[in-house]
Amino acid sequence: MKENAKNYIVSIVIALAVGGLSALLTMGNMDLYSEITRPPLSPPSILFPIVWTALYTLMGISTAIIYGERNAKPAEVNRALIVYGLNLFLNFFWSIIFFNMRAYLFAFVWLVALWAVILIMIIKFYRIKPIAGILQIPYLLWITFAGYLNLAIYILN
Repeated sequence: MKENAKNYIVSIVIALAVGGLSALLTMGNMDLYSEITRPPLSPPSILFPIVWTALYTLMGISTAIIYGERNAKPAEVNRALIVYGLNLFLNFFWSIIFFNMRAYLFAFVWLVALWAVILIMIIKFYRIKPIAGILQIPYLLWITFAGYLNLAIYILN
């Protein structure tokens, strides 16, 4: 029981740390969001840290579920965790590309790659433990919405 709780805490902390570090590295450029022309349905900037905290927490929970799944083949779990790591890598650098580099088109292409990796991650997680995959659906939906915002910002600016 104690080991299981530790896995959840560590997994959530890792996910939040990746998001937090990315946010820290882009903090000086976050004013960009209020300065650029935004499309309809653009949420207020205060919503982003709230949503991302929830999504990173769900990522951590799902990862702990996968990591702790004893009925799955170890190779299957390892492949799922590698895809999760790739997801974190792509996720981490998107905001740097968008906010720091202001490379909106490249950021959109990067986001499409992230979207594909999230979909693969959902499938791999679902095959191991369905709830772990289902918990990632809000993340995929948010990234879909982020893709709309990113592409529209590229077009409008």
